[in-house]
Amino acid sequence: MPKISKKHRVILATLLVVTAFVLKEISGYSPITIIFMLATAIVAGLPIFKNAFAALKYRIVGIDALVTIAVTGALFIGEYWEAAAVTYLFMLGDYLESRTIEKTRSSIKALLDLAPDTARVIREGMEIQIDPEDVLEGETVIVKPGEKVSVDGTIVEGNAYINQAAITGESLPIPKAEDDQVFSGTILESGYLKIRADRVGDDTTFARILEMVEEAQDKKAKTQKFLEKFSRYYTPGIIVLSAMLYLFTRDLVLSLTLLVIACPGALVISTPVSIVAGIGNGAKHGVLVKGGEIMEKLGKLEVLAFDKTGTLTIGKPVVTEVIAMGIEEDELLRIAAIGESYSEHPLGRAVINHAKEKLGEYKGTVDEAEIITGHGIRARIEGKEYLLGNRKLLSENGYDLKEVEEILQNEENKGQTAIMVGFDRRILGIIAIADVVREDAKLLIQNIKSLGIKKVVMLTGDNERAAGAIAQELGLDDYYAELLPQDKVRVLMELQEKYGPTGMVGDGVNDAPALASADLGIAIGGAGKDVAMETADVVLMSEEIRKLSHAIGLSRATVANMKQNIYFAIGVAALLLMGVLVKTVNLSFGMLVHEISVLLVIINAVRLLAYGDKGRTRKKVLQTGE
Repeated sequence: MPKISKKHRVILATLLVVTAFVLKEISGYSPITIIFMLATAIVAGLPIFKNAFAALKYRIVGIDALVTIAVTGALFIGEYWEAAAVTYLFMLGDYLESRTIEKTRSSIKALLDLAPDTARVIREGMEIQIDPEDVLEGETVIVKPGEKVSVDGTIVEGNAYINQAAITGESLPIPKAEDDQVFSGTILESGYLKIRADRVGDDTTFARILEMVEEAQDKKAKTQKFLEKFSRYYTPGIIVLSAMLYLFTRDLVLSLTLLVIACPGALVISTPVSIVAGIGNGAKHGVLVKGGEIMEKLGKLEVLAFDKTGTLTIGKPVVTEVIAMGIEEDELLRIAAIGESYSEHPLGRAVINHAKEKLGEYKGTVDEAEIITGHGIRARIEGKEYLLGNRKLLSENGYDLKEVEEILQNEENKGQTAIMVGFDRRILGIIAIADVVREDAKLLIQNIKSLGIKKVVMLTGDNERAAGAIAQELGLDDYYAELLPQDKVRVLMELQEKYGPTGMVGDGVNDAPALASADLGIAIGGAGKDVAMETADVVLMSEEIRKLSHAIGLSRATVANMKQNIYFAIGVAALLLMGVLVKTVNLSFGMLVHEISVLLVIINAVRLLAYGDKGRTRKKVLQTGE
C-alpha cells in the first residue's frame, strides 16, 4: 500500500468502517461486509502492526504489541467486526492524541517561531541582509520597525520601543536608547536602532533559552521515570496474564479483551503530557523550568530563602528622604550633589541621580575636594568648605550631633544610611539613602504563603538592623544577617534538615554557591546573566519578582494535574478490568473507553496552558486602559 498521511488514513478508514457497519446492520456478516471489515483492519492496523514489530527488534513489548495480538486473535476466531473496530478506534485515538498533544507544545512552538530569520548588518559600508548565524561579534546590526533583533548587543545609535515577550514574558513594549542592552528574539515595535553585536548565534540569550526549554522537555520527572519503568514490566505481564486466563477459562474472547483494556496508554502519558504543558506555560510567561523533575520539586517546596540585595530589593541605593535644617531642601540637595560629583561611591551616585530628577540641570562646581575613606568628603564649593559624610566624619571635625541623634537613630533603625551635610560646624541637613524594596516584593511574600510555602526567610550579608527592617516590612518569617557565601550554604542545610525541601532565590551572581546547594535554585532576572541561567534550576527571565508566585502556582497546578491524570487512568483501568471479568465489556467497547481515557488525560493537561492568563489579561488592561 502506498504511504499516506495520518489524516488521509483516518479519512479512508472512517469511510471503510462506516460502510462495514451499515452493511453489517443490513445484511449481517455477508462476504462483502467481511471484505470491508478486513479492509478497515488492514488500513487502520498497518501502522500499529509495523510499530509493534519495530519495537520488538529492540526487545520492547508496548501497547502496539497488545493491540496486534488482540486483533490477530479476533481475526483468527472470526470476530472481524471486533478486529475492524479495535484497529480503527486505536488509529483514530492515536491521531486525535497527536493533534491534541500539539496543543500542549503550542507555547514552546510559539517561542520557536520568534527566532529571528534574518539580520541586517553593515559590511564594507553597505547594508546587507544575512542569516543571523552569520553575524560576527562586533559588527553593527540595523533593526527597523517590525523586525526582530538578531543578536545580543548594545545600542550605539537610535531610540526605540522593544517588545521583550520572548525573553521576559511581558508583552508591553519598553523604551530603549543608546548604551542600553537588547536581546535576540525581541521585536522592535517603533523607532530605529544600530546595535553592536556582543553575542551572536548560539551564544545569544534567546538561543540559550530555546536550548534549555528543549532540554527541559527531555528531562523526565521522577513520577514519569517510574511509570515508564512500570510499563516496561507491566505490558509483558499482561500478555502472560491473558495467556493464563485462556488456559484456565478456555475463553479466547475474554483473554483478547483483557489484552486490549489493559493497555496502559492513559497511565503512561499522564505525567509527560502535564510536564510538557507546564514547561510550555512557564516559557510563555518568562519562567524557565529546567525539566520535569524540577517542576515536581518546585511544586513540593516547604521553605523559600531569599537573598536581599537585587532580589527583594532593587539592588542599587536611592535617596529615600531629604531633611533640610535652616536651608531650602533644593539648595541642600544641590550642594550635596555638587560635592558628591567628585566621588565614585554608589551612595554619592544616588545623591546625584536624585538631584537630577528633582532639580534638572543644576549649576556649581567643586573648587577642591578631599575624599576621606570610609567617612565621606571635604569639598570647597563656591568658596565655602562643606563636609558630606557619616557621623564619624562630622564628630571628628567638631560638630555637635545631639540635635540630630534622634533622626540618625530613626533612619538607621529603618536600615537606611544617613549622609549629613555640614558647614561652619552647623548641620545643614540629612539625606537618607537605602536600597529600596521592590514594589511587588510584599505582595509576592503574601502570595507564595497562600500557595502553601510554610516558611519564608531572608539570607543576607547586610547588617542586622538593615536586614531586620526589611524583614519586618515584608512580613518574612525569619532572617539571617551578616552572612558570608559559605554561611548561606550552612543556613540552607539547617533549614532543609528542620523543615524539608528548601528553595533559594537569588540574582544568580554572588549567590551561585547557595543556588547550587539548595534543593532548588531560583534566579531572578536571567536575561543576559550567564551564572543565573547556568546555576539555577528555575530562571525568571525578567526583574519582576512577582513571576515567582506564577512559577510556584504553576508547579503546584502541574503536580496536581499529574496526580489527577494518574488517579483517573488507574480508576478507568480498574473499572474496565472488572467489566471484563464479569463479561460486560467487549473488545471494541474496551478500546473505545481506553482511547477516550487517553484523550481526557491530554485534554486535562491542556488546561495548564491557560494557567495565569486571566490575571495577566487583567493586569494588561489596567496598565493600558484598553
